[in-house]
Amino acid sequence: MKYFLSLYVCLICLAGFSQVPDSIYAPNIKTCQLFTYGNQLGYPILHLNSSDRLELHFDDLDADVKNYSYTYQLCNADWKPAVISELDYIRGFSQIPINNYRYSSISLTRYTHYQGIVPDQNCVPTRSGNYLLKVFLDGDTSRLVFARRFLVVEDGVNLDAQLLQPFNPQLSLTHQKIQFSINTRSLNIANAAQQVSVVILQNNRWDNALHDIKPSFYSANTLKYTSDDDYNFPSGKQWRWVDIQSFRFQSDRVHHVNYSKTSTEIFVMPDPDRSQKPYYYYNDYNGLYFIQTTENIDPLWQADYATVHFSFVPPGNIPFIDKDVYILGQLTNYALNDSTKMSFNAEKGMYEVAVFLKQGFYYYSYVTINKNDPSRNASFEFTEGNNMETENDYSILVYYRQLGGRADQLVGIAKLNSLNGRQSN
Repeated sequence: MKYFLSLYVCLICLAGFSQVPDSIYAPNIKTCQLFTYGNQLGYPILHLNSSDRLELHFDDLDADVKNYSYTYQLCNADWKPAVISELDYIRGFSQIPINNYRYSSISLTRYTHYQGIVPDQNCVPTRSGNYLLKVFLDGDTSRLVFARRFLVVEDGVNLDAQLLQPFNPQLSLTHQKIQFSINTRSLNIANAAQQVSVVILQNNRWDNALHDIKPSFYSANTLKYTSDDDYNFPSGKQWRWVDIQSFRFQSDRVHHVNYSKTSTEIFVMPDPDRSQKPYYYYNDYNGLYFIQTTENIDPLWQADYATVHFSFVPPGNIPFIDKDVYILGQLTNYALNDSTKMSFNAEKGMYEVAVFLKQGFYYYSYVTINKNDPSRNASFEFTEGNNMETENDYSILVYYRQLGGRADQLVGIAKLNSLNGRQSN
């Protein structure tokens, strides 16, 4: 029995390593959303043993009915699957069918909209940590359709955090610095360097997260993170936006629209390089989007889709040397791949990319990646610029592993906003 249990856990982990968080594996699936109940802009976080709920939404462009289900995968702080049986982190059934669906109407694009509430009362996470919600077909977990991250947190530590201007003069005008301390009195800490790890997110992005952060020093049950040269983020600028809540009434950021009997194409105003332009503040939602229409219809199953064309104009209409340009935002799941890579149109002197989007309001930016950089770090430097005054949200995630434990627990979260530099609830 021990042999088979060990083999079972190993197979789970090996299968999980091939799964990339926040990825869509089926081309017919669009507009996958997992957010705080009633708030499309709320990051999916549950408090352990609470009544918190999340909303799950997605569209199937095949416009038929399929047998979709979901399950959870517990992961460690690095998003590698925890070496632990699902029996140890799920109470109830391991799979929940998604039975709430509705066919689209009015829209030119035909689709079936699916939705659900997470967690279902018959399938509840029982441990804190990083989770993947995995949606699959016909009760077969190997037929994965998409995966979405969410967090389950328990109150285990107290955090005191603030946001500062970097002390390093080379970064002081372009970066933002996080400084914080963690009170671990309620935890059994024998080796803080091995048992506690920290991840910092900027605007809930995982592509540029700071991982495996170690403290500057540890004393009297307090971990302090005060290094002058660490915990710095490039600031970027306020995110660009496009309003496509209506296809009939064109917003100020829409250049023109091509209508046909079967589809809609929207061309966004060409976006100029902002790297050398001064910073100015306007309200944005830091790369997020929300599905909404200005017409009196239900956006879940009556909103339409369009092919939206974005274009970025580099300085002098000349392509970058040894750099690729990508569009970045929740609209592309922050992915940096062939589908988000922009192509340079030599005749127009601009980079172009098209994204298939549902009616709503979208925020986005442009980034470059050095072709010779194996780490593929995305940079705002040549497209948006970096200004210390930029409004950004930050999240500090604290993980703890018990001595002999097999999974990381998420024992604390602190949130900050750069406008006030202080911690928020």
